[in-house]
Amino acid sequence: MLCAERLEIHRGERVVLADIDLCLQPGEVLGVLGPNGAGKSTLLAALCGELAPSHGSVHLDQRPLGAWSGPARAQRLAVLPQSSTLNFGFAVEAVVGMGRLPHATGAQRDAEIVAQTLAAADAGHLAGRSYLALSGGERQRVHLARVLAQLWPGAAGQTLLLDEPTSMLDPLHQHTTLQSVRDFARRGAAVMVILHDLNLAARYCDRVLLLHNARPHALGAVDEVLTAQALEAVFGLQVLIQRHPERGHPLIIAR
Repeated sequence: MLCAERLEIHRGERVVLADIDLCLQPGEVLGVLGPNGAGKSTLLAALCGELAPSHGSVHLDQRPLGAWSGPARAQRLAVLPQSSTLNFGFAVEAVVGMGRLPHATGAQRDAEIVAQTLAAADAGHLAGRSYLALSGGERQRVHLARVLAQLWPGAAGQTLLLDEPTSMLDPLHQHTTLQSVRDFARRGAAVMVILHDLNLAARYCDRVLLLHNARPHALGAVDEVLTAQALEAVFGLQVLIQRHPERGHPLIIAR
């Protein structure tokens, strides 16, 4: 389990994240929401070890994150950053196969996993193409397949961190991407996903962390956190909350 305790991040004299006490639960999708500059990407960077805490700590299975060797940590923790750059014309399968580098499962098994994760990311039809020939949204789905391949098939004790994985996708692929993330969590992995779309978070997340001014405003079940009062306080946006007529989750409508 990946946990942060009393986590703070400073940049010079400025506090960019504070008061974070959080554990990512197996089988759960945790959505992180908040306005620009609220600390969402900073939180992800601290949880994956890219940023060292100014105060507090991050532990993976009760061990400090820094105490894990690179390969051992990579078998348990995968990260999809907000933007992934690759300037070489590798075949799509080779890009996804990079996710298998921490493992020693053999070429045949790795090829099977690459095919399975491309299918999970709704990108199987991109196999055989050059990465550089893909659109931005297609590249984003290939990188999703890569981080899924790093942890495939997913199990308790593994954690997937995603920073705005739907930012370049059309509406259909926003849903297919988050459904694949939801399915991955059902295998036992813990997932944290940064999102801007409130309705996507309401549909696909189990819990939501709402950040405001670098601190948690609310953390809990979707119904408890995505209230009209909380969203106005954090985003300055007046909304109506209704129920999805088929699924029952909140539908958030700007007034």
